[in-house]
Amino acid sequence: MSEAANPVRVMLVDDHEMVRSGLKVFLGVYDDLELVGEASDGEEAVLLCGEVRPDVVLMDLVMPRMDGVASTRAIRAAHPNIRIIALTSFTDRKLVQSALEAGAIGYLLKNASIDELARAIRDAHVGRSTLSPEATQALIEAATAPPPPGHDLTPREREVLALLVKGLSNREIAERLTISRSTVKNHVSNILSKLGAASRTEAVARAVEHDLVT
Repeated sequence: MSEAANPVRVMLVDDHEMVRSGLKVFLGVYDDLELVGEASDGEEAVLLCGEVRPDVVLMDLVMPRMDGVASTRAIRAAHPNIRIIALTSFTDRKLVQSALEAGAIGYLLKNASIDELARAIRDAHVGRSTLSPEATQALIEAATAPPPPGHDLTPREREVLALLVKGLSNREIAERLTISRSTVKNHVSNILSKLGAASRTEAVARAVEHDLVT
């Protein structure tokens, strides 16, 4: 039986109508690919997947209401057999990691050629992953990047740091946490060392910059 007799059922998810229109034209070029639905945001995509049951979803990541990462996670949880390819303009390292961790099997940029996209859809349908060179580079950078500042802070040190950010003195921190001033002093010393900070002010600045405390 030919591929065209059992075309891969594809759903499009993008908040830009022009993008969806272009993708529809692209899908029409290939006999073995069939458009079965389109959604303008992640929330709509989750609902539509339950109705049209696509084989592969081309998923934009930056959308209103529910973004592509959240939508990918929800779809994969409800329909594990549906394959999702992130199709986006962004190569931010965290976005690539988040999309793949949510269950996307591929990550392509919107400037991919139609042949590359068609091949990625076919590969996804049979369980093979496709990553753009940019996404691969982002993953390599993530794997080789040094750990973020504060990764080795203990829970107690994070508590002390949060109070430092609020401007409390050692005495006030000791009273708030019901510990001795000498213990607070030791915690502060450890915090400065782990953050590579020369002063409390610098430690507070790094804590804010890297979102180390809520």
